[in-house]
Amino acid sequence: MGILKGMRVVEGSAFVAIPLAGMTLAQMGADVIRFDRLEGGLDATRWPVTKDGRSLFWAGLNKGKRSIAIDMKHPRGREIITEIICAPGDDAGLFLTNLAVRGFLDYPTLSARRADLVMVSLLGDRHGRPAVDYTVNPSVGFPDATGPEGSTDPVAHVLPAWDCIAGNMAVTGLLAAERHRLRTSRGQLVEIALKDVAAAMLGNLGIIGEVAVNGVDRPKGGNALYGAYGQDFLCADGERVMVIGLTERQWHNLVKVTGTAEAMAALEAELGVSLAEEGQRWLHRARISAVLAPWFAARRVAEFADAFEAAGVTWSTFRSFARALREDPDFAPGEAALFTDLDQPGIGRYPVPGSPFGFSAAPREAPAPAPALGQHTEEILADVAGLPEGEIARLFDAGIVRGG
Repeated sequence: MGILKGMRVVEGSAFVAIPLAGMTLAQMGADVIRFDRLEGGLDATRWPVTKDGRSLFWAGLNKGKRSIAIDMKHPRGREIITEIICAPGDDAGLFLTNLAVRGFLDYPTLSARRADLVMVSLLGDRHGRPAVDYTVNPSVGFPDATGPEGSTDPVAHVLPAWDCIAGNMAVTGLLAAERHRLRTSRGQLVEIALKDVAAAMLGNLGIIGEVAVNGVDRPKGGNALYGAYGQDFLCADGERVMVIGLTERQWHNLVKVTGTAEAMAALEAELGVSLAEEGQRWLHRARISAVLAPWFAARRVAEFADAFEAAGVTWSTFRSFARALREDPDFAPGEAALFTDLDQPGIGRYPVPGSPFGFSAAPREAPAPAPALGQHTEEILADVAGLPEGEIARLFDAGIVRGG
């Protein structure tokens, strides 16, 4: 039984952030109802896909939800969506969206039907212009600071970080507004812009201050950890590892297990600095790496892995996605594990993650499959919209709704 059991959230969405928000709530027990066009949402066939064209992306971000397929251009279809969003109940009247909220989906229209509606709307930017992670990231500067040291080419990141952060911030906003409603009986519109999420994090991480106060535009550092010590090394077996000396303890453990304390002390004496200071480790990272590189080049990972673990070194091997799935025990299904082997209709059986949250009052549940498009249309029309059987049949006959 999920910790949010009883809560109902309606989702109108596409792509990453809001589907992620809805899925996060669903995996905590909320009844999340996703409405889509009859032909499917904008992301219904988004890659990665199976050899049969089934979207693994869509299946991944819609686990545990209910689905209704409806003609969003038909007046009756729009009215039904409004009825579902504004359906009565203390735990209902919660709406997540990143769709264009003009006309029947805008907050003034919906709140006229249900005054205590809580609506979270994700925008591209605060001016209402469209944006996605792959346009926001270059606009705020990260690609110019990413990539090999000395390179002038921007490097766009494969991880849609702002979408992922925005999705979880949408959850936070919804739950905060719902708590406010519980205390005041008042609903509200919560707006969040993808670019604002990126800009805020740019400030929160001190990067804006670094530019504004210090006049420094962060350079590319390759795989080095900015501001302290972290570097990748090639080992004798061809494996590449990442080692971290961010904190003083991490640095001490790394130096101790590699037996380079004497060499590092000599380097400190030559430079006139203390490498116990993380900033000095960053400034002199090339000299530090020159000391450590021969140690790694002379050893296979298997020769030092146990010693690293025993000494508390912060490190990892570099893996591809496929190799991580094969080798990392955190991806393995099992009791109390994050992943479960799940049969996803139309796709087959493969490892699927549940919620990463661990609530002591609500044990982690196994993930549920993503629904087929329109799989729950009939039950949603009956149980949520409260329509009689005859009208539901007429809606199907008229092609206004579709089942799964």
